[in-house]
Amino acid sequence: MPRSVAAPASTSTSTPVSVLELSDVTVTFGGLTALDGVGLAVAPHQVHGVIGPNGAGKTTLFNVACGFVRPDSGTLHHHGTPVRRLRPTDLAGLGVARTLQGLGLFDRVTVLENVMIGADRHARTGFLGSLLALPRAHREDRALRERALAVLEELGVAHVAALLPPSLPYPLRKRVALARALVAEPELLLLDEPASGLSADEMDELGTLVRGLTDRMSVLLVEHHMDLVMRVCDEITVLDFGRVIASGPPERVREDPAVLAAYLGETV
Repeated sequence: MPRSVAAPASTSTSTPVSVLELSDVTVTFGGLTALDGVGLAVAPHQVHGVIGPNGAGKTTLFNVACGFVRPDSGTLHHHGTPVRRLRPTDLAGLGVARTLQGLGLFDRVTVLENVMIGADRHARTGFLGSLLALPRAHREDRALRERALAVLEELGVAHVAALLPPSLPYPLRKRVALARALVAEPELLLLDEPASGLSADEMDELGTLVRGLTDRMSVLLVEHHMDLVMRVCDEITVLDFGRVIASGPPERVREDPAVLAAYLGETV
């Protein structure tokens, strides 16, 4: 895999090593500074939220974590080990899965086949074995289908497994995209605006689902719906104009004067 890593950092202390840590990350686009010395750490089995007003740098931070954007400076650590030149294709090997605002579903294959694509990292036969219809390929295909169906069942959308994504309402397509990420059994799930386009009831269901994931993974949640973030997150990082203006548990962030000022006095 095209990444360069240093020797693992020492883990002799009692504090658990973060699943993902960004340190002093700066990103510029032309003369615009999108992120200015930003850092955060996602702890094991926790939901870490990133919030901020429009233009605060949330999407840029998410893209750095996904390998879509390479920072001008700063470091990214995975389990204490520096990861350099991160690319989106590296994520599966690092045990990271993501969902995007654009969903990214394939319109011409079924919901089940879309989700199976997310489980492809578990396949060992490879393309040639599938092409030649080797027995091992048949067994893996059956196992991947069962895995995909189980995740669709968990998310309550197994009944649409045989349908094409364009035939589904937007909230169901969002669940399919989430299923495709979860089927990879990641240790870190990156969620970009998962509540966009959802009703209040659907957002409540999403919150319950996200909280329920922490027994088997960590979650980095980039979101602008404050009620959802405050309800599901263990830790929150607040950005404004590309800088961290507050961080900590929801009860502390909610009362932080800098956060209240950034949101123009709105109740957070």
